[in-house]
Amino acid sequence: MITQDYIKFFKELEANNNKAWFHEHKKDYENYVKTPFLNLVEALIPEVQKLEPKISTNPKDALFRINRDIRFSKDKTPYNLLMKAGFSANGKKSLLPGYYLGISADFIHVGGGLFNVKSPELKIIRSYIKHNKEAFSTIINAPEFKSLFADIMGEKAKRLDKEFTELVDELPEIANKQFYTMHKIELRNYLNTQAIEKLVEDHFKQVSLLNNFLNNALI
Repeated sequence: MITQDYIKFFKELEANNNKAWFHEHKKDYENYVKTPFLNLVEALIPEVQKLEPKISTNPKDALFRINRDIRFSKDKTPYNLLMKAGFSANGKKSLLPGYYLGISADFIHVGGGLFNVKSPELKIIRSYIKHNKEAFSTIINAPEFKSLFADIMGEKAKRLDKEFTELVDELPEIANKQFYTMHKIELRNYLNTQAIEKLVEDHFKQVSLLNNFLNNALI
């Protein structure tokens, strides 16, 4: 279970984001952060498999490293301030639609969709949305989906092919370069309880409607 010790670790890491402090508190990280997060991921896998049967059953395969990639970043702090996991048919960094969970000291971040889209696939997805716009609109505007996720997120293209430009007013998402959604929930309401599993599962079930649509586009 995620406990107050999880929050305490990340609050202190935020104030001491350096390798010396982290190494000094490595046992706290293992005991209060990594282990309970992995246990949560392991508990979620059977339900995620019902939505995407091809995901790995090893929770460690879903886990992102706490170390930040600072090679091209102005921010040189070495550690992320949250634990992250990704579930997808080709692994957590897949180019296929997937499911995402992140937990910081303050919030649970849960969502999914397509985070990484290359140019050829992007045109395919836009064409599929264009020819199935009613089905797409039904998914993203359904009351249950809307109650959890406000919008389809992603960077917007500055230029579009003419065949898509005419749809922007009617369907702004056609200009997206990614197609994902995310909900942020206060963690404090889910400490010391397994209710967090049901929360994530309910969100993933709604994400699966978007993912199934996107997968159909890429088949």
